[in-house]
Order: sequence, then structure tokens, then C-alpha cells
Amino acid sequence: MGRDTVGFVRDAAETNRERISRRRIDKFAERRAELADAALQTLAELGYARTSLREIAQNSQFSHGVLHYYFSDKEELLTHCVRQYEAACVTRYDEIVVAASSAAELRREFSTAMAETLRTDAPMHRLWYDLRNQSLFEESFRKDVLEIDQRREEMIWRVVSRYAELSGISVGMSSSVVYAILDGLFQQALLHQLAGRDNAAIDLQANVSRIMDALDS
Repeated sequence: MGRDTVGFVRDAAETNRERISRRRIDKFAERRAELADAALQTLAELGYARTSLREIAQNSQFSHGVLHYYFSDKEELLTHCVRQYEAACVTRYDEIVVAASSAAELRREFSTAMAETLRTDAPMHRLWYDLRNQSLFEESFRKDVLEIDQRREEMIWRVVSRYAELSGISVGMSSSVVYAILDGLFQQALLHQLAGRDNAAIDLQANVSRIMDALDS
């Protein structure tokens, strides 16, 4: 066998090993995503403090051993769950931003969307706030929470920036201040929604509209 042939065989073997390695990594990641989806509901219903890996296993088709194989502990699983959920959520309002042709339309659609997600996804939002509160005590959560929080702030700022552009105004507040105001309103409304107050989403929608109107003041 010539030198060129030996080199070709060696390169082919290395390429094959790399392909198998990538396939294993992809499969591992897919499995973790599947487990996180299964765990989300239990975590959202019970919260961080009242949920263990064993309890998650009891409420899904996966065994406690399987969960432990893919996640070292509950903290890693919870962080992965919220990251996975937020990856989809941080683009929640982007279609509204793109589609809106006027400031009034953007204000209306954005405030309506915030009210709708409060109604339909309250348990998942509660899980996010639970994790953010836990990060005040659990240092292992802090980096991930800060990163997610930054992405949420950027999501809101995309809405606000487009609204300002359509309105022809300059926003008199920084992105962090606007986010803090809207996030505070949402968290308060979430508490009212979970407490069974029928007007929580309606009030949120009205308050978001008022904040948007006041952006140039």
C-alpha cells in the first residue's frame, strides 16, 4: 500500500471518528432537550424548592437514573429547562415588531401579546421568576440568570426602539429602566393572575399601553 493510500485511509478513519463523535454529542444534546421538556411541567407546577429529580421522574416517563445520567443535579436541570424555554420566548414579540406599520398598531399588538402570554403561560413565567429569585442565594444560577435577563431586556428594547421610530420620538429612558418597569408590571400581574384575579391580564394590557405612551416624556 502506497504512502498516499495510507494517508487517505488514515484521514478517512479520522473523519469517520469525528462524525461518530459529533453524532453522539448531538444525540446527547437532543436527549437532554427531551428530558428538559418533560421536566418543565413539574417544575412549573411545584417550583424549585418543592421539586426533586425523583419527583420529576415520577411525573414523566423517564427514570430517576436516566435524569441523573444526563444532569448532575436539580440545579443543572432547572437551568437547562429555563434556558430552553427562554430561547423560544426571547423572540416572542419580534414578529409584532416586524409587522407593525404604525406606532398605534405596535402598542396595541405588544400590549395584547403581553396580556395573552400572561393568561396562557403563567406557570412557565412563574418558573422563570422562581429561578431569578433563587439566583440571589444560589451562585451557580447567577451567570445563567443574568444572561437570560439580558436577552429579555434586549427583546423589550427591540419593541421600544421600533415604537420610538414609528412615533418619531426619542425614548427618555435607558433600556434597563424600560425593561425594569415593564418586567415589574408583568411580575405584579402574574401574581394577581395566579391569585385568580380576573382582571389581571386586562389591567396589564392597559398599563403597558400607558407606559408606551409615556416613553417620550
